[in-house]
Amino acid sequence: MEINSYIDHTLLKATATERNIIDLCEEAKQYNFYSVCVNSCYVPLAKQLMEETAVKVCSVIGFPLGAMSTEAKVYEAKKAVEDGADEIDMVMNVGLLKSKNYFRVLKDISDVKIAIGKTPLKVILEISELSKNEIILASEICLDAKADFVKTSTGFSKSGATLTAVKIIRKTIRNKAKIKASGGIRDYETAVKFIEAGADRIGTSNGIAIVTDQITTSSY
Repeated sequence: MEINSYIDHTLLKATATERNIIDLCEEAKQYNFYSVCVNSCYVPLAKQLMEETAVKVCSVIGFPLGAMSTEAKVYEAKKAVEDGADEIDMVMNVGLLKSKNYFRVLKDISDVKIAIGKTPLKVILEISELSKNEIILASEICLDAKADFVKTSTGFSKSGATLTAVKIIRKTIRNKAKIKASGGIRDYETAVKFIEAGADRIGTSNGIAIVTDQITTSSY
């Protein structure tokens, strides 16, 4: 398994500097990761650095809370795409989901998807805040909104991805969308388990450790 091709090499800390983003992009080139995932202000820089490479640029939207207005998310998503983002990871409005205002949750996602057209949209559920039934409901809403991926976590909540949640999401969406597991995946063995459970992509700030671990594991 070429684990590097599953990895969105991620740096989303509020303290991330331009130098940090440059280093992130250089690492992504070196290890040929699928993408770099950055906050939207750094999309132009990342796009410039990734020119003439196969590495894509992914931008988070409404991050990390997802609680801003739909109009704000739409604007941020459109601007990120204009600046060069190849993929968008938006945070679902968890509060509205818990309020059982499913129409507004649906509209929040679908409006962003309509705004960015064919650009792949990943929707972050923040599974640590949801019950099993809420994960199922959220996944169904993502399908109805034409999202391309369901993503587990921001990595900024109390816990990240779980194998149980990935299996629940896969059973719910079947093959109608893809899954991105994110949050707390730090080594090769764990990454493989998530892929085997149904994840199509791995979001991690530990991509180099995962790839290095694969090389070490494969050498025995």
